[in-house]
Amino acid sequence: MILGGTTKIRYAGRAAGRLGRSAGARRACAALFAGAVAAACLSVPLALAFDGTAQTLQPYETQPMTPPADVPLAPAVRPVDEAFRTGAQALRAGQTAKGIDALGYAASQGHAMAQWKLGRIYADGDGVKRDDAKAFDYFSKIANTHAEDYPGTAQSRFVANAFVALGSYYLVGIPSAGVKRDASRARDMFSYAASYFGDADAQYHLGKLYLEGVGGPRDARNAGRWLTLASQKGQFQAQATLGQLLLRGDDGVPRQAARGLMWLTLARDAAVRPEDKWVVSLQEEAFADATPDEREKALLYLENWLKTAKR
Repeated sequence: MILGGTTKIRYAGRAAGRLGRSAGARRACAALFAGAVAAACLSVPLALAFDGTAQTLQPYETQPMTPPADVPLAPAVRPVDEAFRTGAQALRAGQTAKGIDALGYAASQGHAMAQWKLGRIYADGDGVKRDDAKAFDYFSKIANTHAEDYPGTAQSRFVANAFVALGSYYLVGIPSAGVKRDASRARDMFSYAASYFGDADAQYHLGKLYLEGVGGPRDARNAGRWLTLASQKGQFQAQATLGQLLLRGDDGVPRQAARGLMWLTLARDAAVRPEDKWVVSLQEEAFADATPDEREKALLYLENWLKTAKR
């Protein structure tokens, strides 16, 4: 039978009482008692408290700490993600060839961000010769693979932009890539990104197609709906187009000159590029033609809009 530490001590004490009075017996008893105490100390860990007194350690204080089995470990970095980071860093450092090579590897492995980045590089001719055929191919891969990505995620913004890029290509066609002009297909691309992803640029382009009757029947009321959604998100081209629509009115869209002037004024504030001069011209013309009452109302609308936007 293996005795516990406390049992050993009591057993040794009783044994000492039963032993004779001889010095040898007393020495043997003392040795036995000391051994029992040492064994007890070994079986129950002790430690010193802050005041110097001994205290017994609990099992969890003496055993090594191990993480629970259900704690998720950090995911390992995938080679394709590392390739994308390497490519992006190389492009920022001005190493275009190295960057495109690394992004090309990531894109070939289905990395959506790498595909989008390469699509934009070739579409804009950013550091390379412009190649719309390559850009169209990269954007198509994204649309075919990620059309059902959850809206609102970081990646979904780039997926939506790929749809917008494809819609723009279908409006003009790419003869070198065998892509024919197809306004109806363009409307489909914009419509999907506008409705599923809620993309402001897609909503602007879709509203413009409805307003101009491109790719389908003209529908000014539906155009106003999509332009309003994009305008409320700060898309300045939509704000300018909506402002012009409200200034003149249209089928199913009553004339609202003051509100139209408000949208044009907001749009002008964001029109800073040389190609945005049309927005500035529209606003100046609208302001010159507006009555004092319309200008005053437009100012009130603008003040309310800015207050709401700051919330």
